[in-house]
Amino acid sequence: MYRRIAVVLLLALAGLLVCEGGNPCCSEPCQNRGVCTTLGEAFECDCTRTGYHGSNCTVPEFSTWLKVSLKPSPNTLHHILTHFKGFWNIVNNISFLRDAIMRYVLTSRSHLIDSPPTFNADYEYKSWEAYSNLSYYTRTLPPVPKDCPTPMGVVGKKELPDAKLLAETLLMRRQFIPDPQGTSLMFGFFAQHFTHQFFKSDMMKGPAFTKAPGHGVDLSHVYGTTLERQHKLRLFKDGKMKFQVLEGEVYPPTVKDVGAKMIYPPHVPLPDSHRFAVGHEAFGLVPGLMMYATIFLREHNRVCDILKEIHPDWNDERLFQTTRLILIGETIKIVIEDYVQHLSGYNFKLKFDPELLFNQRFQYQNRIASEFNTLYHWHPLMPDTFHIEEKEYNYDQFVFNNSVVTEHGISQLVQAFSTQIAGRVAGGRNVPGPMMPVAIKAIEEARKMRYQSLNAYKKRFNMKPYSSFEDLTGEKEMAAILEEMYGHVDAVELYPGLLVEKPRPNAIFGETMVEMGAPYSLKGLMGNAICSPEYWMPSTFGGSVGFDIVNTASLQKLVCNNVQGPCPVASFHVPDIEGTRSFTINSSTSHSRSDVNPTVILKERTTEL
Repeated sequence: MYRRIAVVLLLALAGLLVCEGGNPCCSEPCQNRGVCTTLGEAFECDCTRTGYHGSNCTVPEFSTWLKVSLKPSPNTLHHILTHFKGFWNIVNNISFLRDAIMRYVLTSRSHLIDSPPTFNADYEYKSWEAYSNLSYYTRTLPPVPKDCPTPMGVVGKKELPDAKLLAETLLMRRQFIPDPQGTSLMFGFFAQHFTHQFFKSDMMKGPAFTKAPGHGVDLSHVYGTTLERQHKLRLFKDGKMKFQVLEGEVYPPTVKDVGAKMIYPPHVPLPDSHRFAVGHEAFGLVPGLMMYATIFLREHNRVCDILKEIHPDWNDERLFQTTRLILIGETIKIVIEDYVQHLSGYNFKLKFDPELLFNQRFQYQNRIASEFNTLYHWHPLMPDTFHIEEKEYNYDQFVFNNSVVTEHGISQLVQAFSTQIAGRVAGGRNVPGPMMPVAIKAIEEARKMRYQSLNAYKKRFNMKPYSSFEDLTGEKEMAAILEEMYGHVDAVELYPGLLVEKPRPNAIFGETMVEMGAPYSLKGLMGNAICSPEYWMPSTFGGSVGFDIVNTASLQKLVCNNVQGPCPVASFHVPDIEGTRSFTINSSTSHSRSDVNPTVILKERTTEL
């Protein structure tokens, strides 16, 4: 233990020597979340409430030493949660035990996220601006100071590798690598649809700024980010959203009918009837996004019908507002119990129950971090082509082609996307060619925001930093290329590092993606207003019937309630085709080209998608 402390002190001293005459905080001398403040050519570490003391915050208090000594590593915990299925089956059926573990999962993850927020891209120190200006994404770690010897502080080369060369060498797909965890395209498109209600960078101002008003799950991608857009999409009758009927099924209204701006390149030969208008202006990009947009439109109008029957005296506004709260609740339930459950790979069954946190120290607010936005560029999920019924679509035929949605129908799209496997995200060299401009742009934007290194974020989220390039990649070839490009493992950038990181055994992600992503995700979900004691009660959702819709929500139910006829299997995991079956649930009564260059469109119009 004390040998490790000595090593840390020596490293900090070495960093100071390298940085002599410059900014002494460039060497990251303050460990264990200590805050570095410059004092001319010297520095001071603030160790307040870190559990450590000493000039570099490296000497643990006894309680901290005991906790760190006894706590298993993230990889050990992951192994326990993803193995011993028989044991977890018992735990999952003992309610008080399951609740206790779920409470620990929520609190231990959420407490890793600073609340209130502390930094943004323009302030590497705490300021009122960083706290109060909601037009910024917040920052988990402050930017690397501008006056440091290297882009990553004091280590690595004086210049970062060319972004295009880096992406083409280490990120671009040579051959499709399927996800060993069995993730489906249904998951991939849900990830895009769900996250772009709060990942909505304002590129006119720069990648550090957001146009999303809510910094969380507000369904602005369904209802619009402004009241003006919301009003254009609303029917103003019985709380419902506008719609059109094509071949007997409900689809979103057209741009022409509602006047809401959407991104449809003018040269795309799409008829007016298929230029759908939804909450997010870029969701016409691919049929998978418009599939989910259509499902949520139908669900909104279905729930309005239910509330109208129970509350015939309610006016349009109350029906609309209450339905929105119900759909927010459904979304959080599905994300925790279906989406996060799948990507975690846990045998422990996650549970959405806000009451688990009512006696905990927990703040019901959230700010989206730019690091969360960056790490969520999961483009390796996308395949080389898309298989729907008997047809195969390449990217040219798929992007901005809403006719795919109406030609096949929602039921067939769900069936197709639930049975086509997605790509593995970690491990490198799996970003599809048409997505490469977006990956390059992500690297360039991260550099503008001066992110600290991958290893700096590993330490921030209580992981052991990588000691070598081979330790990072788990192999020799990419490790050698990284060493040539960066010079030191502590200089590897966050986003490329996440994509080349060795995957966990039989998993879609590496350690860092999960251990960083989970705290952001769970804090954002459980920090929602509807999860607070003031909101989490039946009356918020129109009574017991609305509350029950939230508490029984699932991906399968969302789909089955909003398609006609037999319901396809809807799954974030590619199912056993031989064992699939159809579900019949009463559905709501309301409900190919080659001249498009997706590379240009994706680069210029929808960087985040």
